[in-house]
Amino acid sequence: MRFEDFKRKFSSFPVVSYAQMSVLGEKDQALKNQLSRWVRKGLVSRLRKGIYVLNGDDRKISLSRQFIANQLYFPSYVSNEYALSFYGLIPERVADVTSVTPRKTAEFSNEFGTFVYQHVKKDCFNGYTQIREGSGLNFLIAVPEKAVVDFIYFNIRNFKRGDPSVFTESYRFQNLSSLRKDKITGFAKEFRNNKLSDIAKTFRAHAGKGR
Repeated sequence: MRFEDFKRKFSSFPVVSYAQMSVLGEKDQALKNQLSRWVRKGLVSRLRKGIYVLNGDDRKISLSRQFIANQLYFPSYVSNEYALSFYGLIPERVADVTSVTPRKTAEFSNEFGTFVYQHVKKDCFNGYTQIREGSGLNFLIAVPEKAVVDFIYFNIRNFKRGDPSVFTESYRFQNLSSLRKDKITGFAKEFRNNKLSDIAKTFRAHAGKGR
């Protein structure tokens, strides 16, 4: 396959999987060799094994790191530190895109950055919403209240029952007035973790009266 043919076929695709390319009839090893050459020449970028994107000049669609995070490891939704920063609930800019998945914990790095995935049981894989970007692409991200609960769950060793100081002194939570406080305790109950439920109640009290 010539690269020009490949480009015409896939330039409007945000990402391209090996499975999509393989249906074009190329022999398996020949396709792998072509992809390796194109990656070395900078014509194609490898996001992870089996998932590629065209270079920025040939790609017709602008990609956000949130969208890429969803595509790299399915199913997953953006959460934890990155989602807290996205919503302005913490002041820091978070470099790694953090996500939650019912699959095993994983991490991938590519030219777009580092993407970290933490495991939750299927019963707790919820509380996310779909956001549509200006490019027309969609990505899944935790609602603000679930991002808080996910973050506390994965950092629970750093929290103490009945101690609200960690929320402001260690993690500098801010802009909490818009949160649905009842949702925070509700999401926490789904984890069936007594310590998490207690800390969620403390967070709710710290953030103010719920709606």
